[in-house]
Amino acid sequence: MELRGKKVIVTGGVRGLGRSVVDTLISKGAIVAVFDINRQGLAELREQHPDTTCIECDIADYEQVLAATTRYHAEFKSADVLINNAGILYSAPLVRISSSGIEKHDVAMWNKTLATNLSSVFYMTACIVEKMISTRTKGVIVNISSISASGNAGQSAYSAAKAGVNALTATWAKELSTMGIRVVAVAPGFTETESTKEALSEAVLQEIVKKVPLRRLGKPQEIAQGVISVIENDFFNGKVFELDGGLVI
Repeated sequence: MELRGKKVIVTGGVRGLGRSVVDTLISKGAIVAVFDINRQGLAELREQHPDTTCIECDIADYEQVLAATTRYHAEFKSADVLINNAGILYSAPLVRISSSGIEKHDVAMWNKTLATNLSSVFYMTACIVEKMISTRTKGVIVNISSISASGNAGQSAYSAAKAGVNALTATWAKELSTMGIRVVAVAPGFTETESTKEALSEAVLQEIVKKVPLRRLGKPQEIAQGVISVIENDFFNGKVFELDGGLVI
């Protein structure tokens, strides 16, 4: 797919990896819309890129997704590309042994992590694909996964959510390809983003770096380039593109 002039939605595009994707898309001449819960971030993005459509939305809330996508479709008819990038990075094992005893994984954070990282992908894709099909748009769905989908110790909820994202990618590719809609995923390794630094201590990050053959974290721009590549390559479908510097967890 040639991105110039194509209509692209990016969820969670205000900061981190999402912002790198947005900037790269704009440089490619795409017509970009950002769905994000961060109101201040959306205002700042609009100031820097006045042509970017900014829609405040909690993508973990189906009613908000329905309202936001309805608003988008009223103006743009149908998106050509949806990039399901929004999510939260949360680390916690199933149980933790502390001085006060054995602590179970927090149930509220389990639900929030799955809602933000997995249910949101289902909500957004269902609403966008419905319009793609009704307008006969040959589009692309890009799901941002993670290498943690293979099971990363200390990330019960996050790993489960990303494994679900991978399963949806394969399932939807089989369902939608005959209608001209490709579904793909990009799975970054540990990347230099604010969310990574907020979720993991410096000591943990240093241990991770030691395990990466390239001996460094990924750069957001490198992951963004991977996202662009899977959109532009019309034969890439139903697969997960891992960008992890060779890390095996």
